Amino acid sequence: MPAPLESPEASAENKPRKPRASLRLNLFWRTFFLLALLLAGSILAWLQILRVLEFEPRSLQMAQQAASLVNLSRAALVHADPIARVSLIKTMAEQEGVRIMPREPGDRYEPLAGSALARRLTEELARRLGPDTIVAQSVNGEPGLWVGFSINGDPNWLRMDQARFSLAGGRTWLIWLAMVGLLSLAGAAVIARLINRPLKQLSYATSRVREGDFAASHLDENVSTSEVREVNIGFNRMAERLAKLEQDRAVMLAGISHDLRTPLARLRLETEMSVTDEVARAHMVADIVQLDATIDKFLDYARPDHATLTPVNLHGVVSSCVYALQNHHAVQIRMAVPEDLNVLADEVELARVISNLLENARRYGKTPGTEITQVDIAAKAQDDWVLLRLRDHGPGVPPEQLANLTKPFFRGDAARTAAAGAGLGLSIVDKTVQRMGGRLTLANARSGGLEAQIRLRRVLSLPPGEDPQPRLQRPAVMRHGAS
Repeated sequence: MPAPLESPEASAENKPRKPRASLRLNLFWRTFFLLALLLAGSILAWLQILRVLEFEPRSLQMAQQAASLVNLSRAALVHADPIARVSLIKTMAEQEGVRIMPREPGDRYEPLAGSALARRLTEELARRLGPDTIVAQSVNGEPGLWVGFSINGDPNWLRMDQARFSLAGGRTWLIWLAMVGLLSLAGAAVIARLINRPLKQLSYATSRVREGDFAASHLDENVSTSEVREVNIGFNRMAERLAKLEQDRAVMLAGISHDLRTPLARLRLETEMSVTDEVARAHMVADIVQLDATIDKFLDYARPDHATLTPVNLHGVVSSCVYALQNHHAVQIRMAVPEDLNVLADEVELARVISNLLENARRYGKTPGTEITQVDIAAKAQDDWVLLRLRDHGPGVPPEQLANLTKPFFRGDAARTAAAGAGLGLSIVDKTVQRMGGRLTLANARSGGLEAQIRLRRVLSLPPGEDPQPRLQRPAVMRHGAS
């Protein structure tokens, strides 16, 4: 069994921690919240303005109504005879909700106070009815709007319903505010959606271009908004140009096989037949083989960015790749991949990835002090993903170069001194893994060596009797090493 491989968490312990990401909102919600905040502030500002503008006229109106009611009641009682006075008081109480009763010395009353409107109303009534006027909000525990006045020197109370002399508020304002707020939020959502729809379409079209689907990336060039129309036209022209370049690249690369490999084949044949020096002939043939392999690398790197993914048995693919190196004297491979582990991938592309990683380890991952490369391959399931790790026991890579290993034509220090390829091996691996919906991570193992971690989507279940159909040769491979 291979030595246990470090987990991603362990290999990342020595990496500097990234700052914690702040809260991120998409453009729709950011626009919506900004509009909602603006509308809420506007509603509150208008509400305050209306209350201020209503306060003075409303207080004067209420004071005038209360004073008029007191004066009319006083005049009616003064000029009515005792019998009519009783009938008048009863009628006012039943029909108008106004009660008049004598004010006793022992009456307990609570002055009207507590708000600017109450103070303004008290001041206005005192100005209109006299400085000895009493305005109370309850008398002997009975609530209401009470006004104390005199009739021919006799003190009296006039009680009115306090609701007739108050500003609209409480539940009324809450209902109106809730309705206006809901309508404003609905309007903000509609506006934000209309504003962000072109950007969402542009984002989708960009993703299609990134995946190489140029036909599905066309944007409407007849929209009414001039700025959006110009952006759409420019994007469509760019996509058409990229599609043309992609087509030209495919045609150009298709001709490489005939235009370059045919002369190389003739050169090799002529070399083997014409060169008599065996050493020179061997070196010339090796150079031609290297040129042919370099052409293969360029073609692999230039493959289309889409792949047909099917359920693939990971153990079978890895076994096929390990089998090709079993008899290589300079490579020792230890493999621990469960036989029932299936991933969503292209079988041929996945085999190319693993072969490239093994070839990279064979060239640059030799164990220090020896000429042998020891490689550990292990895989395990993690929820909906499968993590495949391939690690050598070589000198590793300087940390500052890790991020550059998957860049095209980049060579590390060891690769520069022993350059035998095109510098595209790890770039091809990274591009192919991304094409299959996975992710490649390169890191130095804590105990030495370079570790490649590949995350692929896991196939959790297959229909009964439908095992992944193998496309590669899968010979029997020794589990615990082949050297």
